Amino acid sequence: MSEKDIKAMRKRFCCIYAVLGDAEEAAVRAGFSREEALDEAAACLKNSACKRTVRELRKALDDGDAVLSGLRRLAFGNCNDGVLLAFADELPPPETLEKLDLFNISEIKRVRGGGVEVKMFDRMKALEKLYELENLFADRSKASGLIEALTASAEMEEE
Repeated sequence: MSEKDIKAMRKRFCCIYAVLGDAEEAAVRAGFSREEALDEAAACLKNSACKRTVRELRKALDDGDAVLSGLRRLAFGNCNDGVLLAFADELPPPETLEKLDLFNISEIKRVRGGGVEVKMFDRMKALEKLYELENLFADRSKASGLIEALTASAEMEEE
């Protein structure tokens, strides 16, 4: 892999991490292998340029809120590990389960006959809630802009 490819993957990592808030998942989605994802994520997050980029992206997204990050992750996150688990003949060993990204899983059950039933969170509901919250924040931003304008206007009249 060339240095140019690694730089591009690190930039993608910053963007994905700013939205999802999960370093390992962001590294995997940026193109790093699952085995090197945590190390690459840690290296990126130690880099001052990466920290600055993530901070700027979060500010641009107006997102310091864990609820928005969680909803974005439910709506846009990867469910490959959940599907892998659903099609497994038997439950994988605990050390394998620890490595799986199961954020989008709402319920796991063993069914009679040795199978596994996996239920995922509803992406549409997450998108709907995300839409509601985004509109709420947009309305707050408009309202605070109006309040600032009125305050500035009142201060000018006093002078």
